[in-house]
Amino acid sequence: MKGDFDARWHELAEDVLTGMKEWRLQHPKATLSEMERALDERLGRVRARLLQDLAMASAAANIKAAQDQEKPVCPKCGTVLESRGQHERQLMTHHNHALKLERSYGECPTCGAGFFPLDDELGLLSGALTPSLQEDATRLGTWMPFERAVVELQHFRRTDVSRPTVERITEAAGAAYVKVQEREVEQLERETPPPPAGPAKQFLSVDGAYVRLVGGEWAEVKTLAIGEVEPPKQHHGETVIQTHNLSYFSRQLNVNTFQRWALVETHRRGVETAREVGAVTDGSEWCQTFVDFHRRDALRILDFAHAGGYVSQIGQAVFGEGTPTTATWLTDQLHHLKQDGPADMLAEARQLAEVHPDLTDLPKHLAYLEKREPQMQYPTFQSAGWPIGDGAVESANKLVVEARLKGSGMHWAQPHVDPMLALRNIACNDRWEEAWSQITQALRQQAAQHRAELRQKRKTRCDKLPLILDTTPSREPTHIPPALANVDSPITPKSLPAPVTASVPTSKEPYRPAANHPWRHMPIGRARLKSPAKILNAKT
Repeated sequence: MKGDFDARWHELAEDVLTGMKEWRLQHPKATLSEMERALDERLGRVRARLLQDLAMASAAANIKAAQDQEKPVCPKCGTVLESRGQHERQLMTHHNHALKLERSYGECPTCGAGFFPLDDELGLLSGALTPSLQEDATRLGTWMPFERAVVELQHFRRTDVSRPTVERITEAAGAAYVKVQEREVEQLERETPPPPAGPAKQFLSVDGAYVRLVGGEWAEVKTLAIGEVEPPKQHHGETVIQTHNLSYFSRQLNVNTFQRWALVETHRRGVETAREVGAVTDGSEWCQTFVDFHRRDALRILDFAHAGGYVSQIGQAVFGEGTPTTATWLTDQLHHLKQDGPADMLAEARQLAEVHPDLTDLPKHLAYLEKREPQMQYPTFQSAGWPIGDGAVESANKLVVEARLKGSGMHWAQPHVDPMLALRNIACNDRWEEAWSQITQALRQQAAQHRAELRQKRKTRCDKLPLILDTTPSREPTHIPPALANVDSPITPKSLPAPVTASVPTSKEPYRPAANHPWRHMPIGRARLKSPAKILNAKT
């Protein structure tokens, strides 16, 4: 086998060298880019042949092992598989080249499961593309619209894949990862393993963004952002506190389900064991519920920009929208809020509410701010080294959700939102290599389960088929009652209708078509090679 490979591969290499020499003579003024394309095209053929030979070497090794009585066994029950013949499978690889794999099919006599051992050994996935091409299509579909992914795949891999194929592969991979993370959450809840060590100062924030669904409806996608807080820095005379090492978790779920599934990310990042956790949110009740679920003792901080929005609404209601007086008043109030805390700002707002009882919106804005007064102690928060803005999660809404799911004219089917969000989390968290191995394993398990379900359905249908009885009449009685056993006249069973038999002609003369049969008007001999026009001219 090794000698055959060496000879074949040397021959392929010689073909590439010879072909490039001839091509160069035919294109003496070719640019370097043209040379690269010509060389890549020839190397693509060699690459496909090498891949096929290497894969079939594994198949040959399996056959030899079977001959040596090292037969493959069922991964479910351990029973030796019984061979059910060979089946060919074609896979497309780079430059649109096909790999032809001859694989043995084995069936377990105990549990009835069927397998292609070579498919499992090579880690093949369902579909007509090699696993590497499926990964390429998924990565491109994660970062850009599917139409653009098709163009980029053709450019970088010289492979033509349709848009529906890229969409189907991408969404299937995302759905598989959603299931992987759901199983992780269930395992965490069941086994409660100790979480990894968290950082000394951890940032946590949640927020929502909307994506459009098929039919014109809008659905809210919730996103969790987790990071580590950097030491304060001075920038242009102001204290700047930033976060780094950010990671995200996004789903289109209700609050209770979202906070439960987010456990897979909070556990990984060590939220439970972090020395201190600061939760910067927009003050929504569901955000506080989320923080209570994962870290009840977290420091609650109302996003400064969100608080400033309510202060701005008070000023606009009193002094008018867009007036210079409103701008001056708002600047002073925000300065005091940031440097001195909320006491002076709230006192000013209460006084305005008393002076203007006719403005019904003022009490609502004031009640919102008064309820969150402990979360607006911005001087204290900054001196302790905490950020006072949720810019990290606002950026996550744009980076994770809107950049891919909120493009121009995009409408998403409900079942496809979470799979795309799962892939976006993988890509934006820089965890692709780790996650892709989990995805491929889950996809192979799903394919095996699908095959098992199909076998069970076929078995069920066969079990329900009625028995086919032989109704051919017999010449002998099937049963003679004992009382009539001595009667001289024979007893015959109830007569059955004679079977209908087709009449077969007894004449041995050859069949000749009728005079008007179309065959009699077909040209014969060399006339078949003539064009219809020539035949028509010949007839006329």
